[in-house]
Amino acid sequence: MRQVPILTVRNLVVETIPHDGAADVGRILHGVSLDVAAGEVLGVIGESGSGKSTMALAALGYTRPGLRITGGSIQFLGREVIGLPADDRRRIRGAEVAYVAQSAAAAFNPSLTINRQVIEASLVHSKFTKRLAKSRALEDYRRLGLPNPLSIGQYYPHQVSGGQLQRLAAAMAFSAGPRLIVFDEPTTALDVTTQIGVLRAFRDELREHNAAALYVTHDLAVVSQIADRVLVMEKGQIIERNDTERILNTPTHPVTRALIAAAQPVSAGSLIVPKKKSVSTTEPVLALNAINAAYGPNTPAVLRHIHLRVDPGEIIAIVGESGSGKSSLARVAAGLLSPSSGEVRRNGNLMAGKLRERTMDDLRRVQIVFQSADTALNPRQRVRDILARPLDFYRRCNATQRHDRIAKLLELVSLPVSFASRFPSELSGGQKQRLNLARALAADPDLVLCDEVTSALDVVVRQEIVALLRRLRETLGTAFVFITHDLSTAGALADRVVVMRGGVIVEEGPTARILNSPSHSYTRLLLASVPIARKGWLDEAIAAADAAGVI
Repeated sequence: MRQVPILTVRNLVVETIPHDGAADVGRILHGVSLDVAAGEVLGVIGESGSGKSTMALAALGYTRPGLRITGGSIQFLGREVIGLPADDRRRIRGAEVAYVAQSAAAAFNPSLTINRQVIEASLVHSKFTKRLAKSRALEDYRRLGLPNPLSIGQYYPHQVSGGQLQRLAAAMAFSAGPRLIVFDEPTTALDVTTQIGVLRAFRDELREHNAAALYVTHDLAVVSQIADRVLVMEKGQIIERNDTERILNTPTHPVTRALIAAAQPVSAGSLIVPKKKSVSTTEPVLALNAINAAYGPNTPAVLRHIHLRVDPGEIIAIVGESGSGKSSLARVAAGLLSPSSGEVRRNGNLMAGKLRERTMDDLRRVQIVFQSADTALNPRQRVRDILARPLDFYRRCNATQRHDRIAKLLELVSLPVSFASRFPSELSGGQKQRLNLARALAADPDLVLCDEVTSALDVVVRQEIVALLRRLRETLGTAFVFITHDLSTAGALADRVVVMRGGVIVEEGPTARILNSPSHSYTRLLLASVPIARKGWLDEAIAAADAAGVI
């Protein structure tokens, strides 16, 4: 028998606020209803733009700028939240309700120690003495599996890893003893092995505190490991809800079935085998020979004796957990990190290690696309201006040529030509990443380095980007180096997979061989860590990771 709900939402409506006297109002949420009891985890899933994050924030009585709650009821412990004075809502959010965001880095002040921030909510709301708040924080650090629990609170946010910071964000959320916690895509950008540890930590903390939780994600494989019930959203509406087991085994809505299919890891039988290429005597578009690199003269090496060859038109995936050196490898290839020794060659010709010393042709032919589309795009420039810059830099086009080329670039990445007048803020996450690709392709490169370009995207949009990269390879003959922590995504795209750990290549080979019969124990662990939409998978993955000494 289910307990009395901690949170009850009925017929919730959220709409846009009209600007400049305009009468048009856009409806974001269409009469959403839900409830969640103490000790229960309610999973909320959907594609980007489905309204799941808006719903979760609105359940806290909060809306992002430009939106407002225009109808319905939100009751927390039987008390109506809508209509409460702002100060009362803030007290509820700080003392009784907590929020764990996707970006833990954005949740912390970089100039304050971790301990000071973790215990702040307890002190501000006078829930505990400072001594007791620190003691509770220490207990949470231990339960969350954080290293050096006695001293980690004295560190600053930049001094811990991404996975550790995400666990610390959970400690901060739990510090005031909230009755409800909202997790908003908290593991999306984490590598698969780190994700396992974080999910275990979240689950253990929720059980310890008997807290209710809303767990928002696009990944059904992840939410199925932690949620008791799941509701599925599309276009601001709940289209299906049920117990987790029933959602996984007997989904009724096509969107739910698509999310389940997208959450299945790539198997050998589903691999798209690359077209056989005739043996070529051409030089590789990129060759890294005996590369060693570090981020400073007195810092540990991040790359050690790296050898890598990328042939024309080839797609190579570089996989590994956070800190394995895969992004550093991409930065060396792009000239953003100068190697301490070794050679970087393009088409047989030696390239300078430093970006500013490379020739214009070297710069044009090797392009890089970064993980965060939001920080890579100038928010004050329209799409046409963003694409015009590389055209002017590399091609010196006249106005007509520039206009025509921008239209072709947008078509190439399957964006409407009408998007040329938009700002980045008017694009979805997947559309922003397509724009990033278009900007790289504006240089007409031989090689594009894609650094975690799909990690923050939902599973359906991720598949679309993978299909786009395949099509670009077939259409343009461009080679791609695809940096990822997800072996499943790598398996759907790459001709060859390179596995890195601790700055070293531990295994490489054809994709089918790596997925079917990996020779290195670390590769086997990565494969076992790819989430599967099946109850019980997390416990199996935890056991495998514990045996390997990873978490």
